[in-house]
Amino acid sequence: MPSFSYTARDKSGATTTGALDAPSRRDALRRLQARGLQPTSLIEAGSAPRERRAPARPSSSSPSGPRSQPSGLKASPAASAKPAVATAKELLPFLEALSDLVRGGLSAGEAVRLLSVRVSQPRLRSLCTELWASLSEGLTLSAAFAQHPKVFDGQTVNLVAAGEATGNLRDVLDRLIAHFTEQKELRSKLAAALAYPVFVCFLAAGVILFFLFFLLPRLKGLLSSLGGELPWATKLLVNSSEFLLRYGAIGLVAVIVGAIFISQWRRTPAGRLATDALALRLPLLKGFAIRGTVLNFAHTLAVLLENGITTAEALRLAEKTIGNLALRARLRDATDRVLEGESLSLALSRTEIFDPLLLDRLSVSEQTGSLAPGLKDIARTCRAQLDKFLNTFTTSISAGVLVAAFSFVAFIAYAIVSAVFQVSSSFRF
Repeated sequence: MPSFSYTARDKSGATTTGALDAPSRRDALRRLQARGLQPTSLIEAGSAPRERRAPARPSSSSPSGPRSQPSGLKASPAASAKPAVATAKELLPFLEALSDLVRGGLSAGEAVRLLSVRVSQPRLRSLCTELWASLSEGLTLSAAFAQHPKVFDGQTVNLVAAGEATGNLRDVLDRLIAHFTEQKELRSKLAAALAYPVFVCFLAAGVILFFLFFLLPRLKGLLSSLGGELPWATKLLVNSSEFLLRYGAIGLVAVIVGAIFISQWRRTPAGRLATDALALRLPLLKGFAIRGTVLNFAHTLAVLLENGITTAEALRLAEKTIGNLALRARLRDATDRVLEGESLSLALSRTEIFDPLLLDRLSVSEQTGSLAPGLKDIARTCRAQLDKFLNTFTTSISAGVLVAAFSFVAFIAYAIVSAVFQVSSSFRF
């Protein structure tokens, strides 16, 4: 009878290793699960670890896995072609579909297997197929997630691992879905808030360019043919139009080259850090960056702590979710101070990111032993503050753009009317 060496987690999350005899890999997995263990690796003694098979070329008659690969995948045209590569966009749809099946009574493995057959979206189907291939080889769900870092980040993998160890996978999935749904709604709200100001800016710019390049040159020819001295406002418009006609193309090329250079420089670690630090010096960007960081950090840390992740590991994972590198560096220093024994509220106060009132609430939560609920309350407060900031920002930008556009139109009207009066006055004698 074959012998299998295993590494697994018990219900308390502790790691244990050992060996057992079983007729097949499937029986070995069942015996470990009957003991209340969640295997992270299962290797048959005397054989090297199997290389994970490509999901696009499974064999439906293979007896080694707990269930043969569905034949529908083998006949799929997408399987014979180059498989679609899953991205982070597939994370939330996958978690929602997985949670629905798990809530319906299926195990996580059976849910993934069913999704690999039923899902029609190419990238999501490719992800489910690869996950099922990993699960068929004895990997846990969290270990299978870890093989796709472009889709599942560190906090998701650790939360799922904690849910598997404690038997609360369904609750973990629901909390992850709520977390990523809130982040998606925040991005959608930001895009919707900026849509109208951006539209007004493009419309105003189009009107101004149309006047400077098409209408003003014809108006200049008409006024010049009538003779007379043009007023200063009309001269300013005419000179601006001529300058743009001569050097506008050069300026446009310079702007494009500069944008490409800045974009490439920002992809480097030094450029990313410098541009993120610059954003914190601009009033509007600073307000949005800080509020978004506090919201993301507090909510992520609360979700991690609620699912049994240790405070040290939760702080490290929450810190890595911050997009602004300058703010991430401050939070990294705060995490180091917490690990050295300093209280969380005191360490965060040194970052100069959190409002004093929020820090007072966090300090009370620490003293009462309700850190995770306190962080969730802080996240709700930050969400309300961010919504209010976005509304104010949208209103201010829209008003500023409209005032600028109307002012320019008024200046154009003044220049034209004054030119007409100036030229008509020369006809009186």
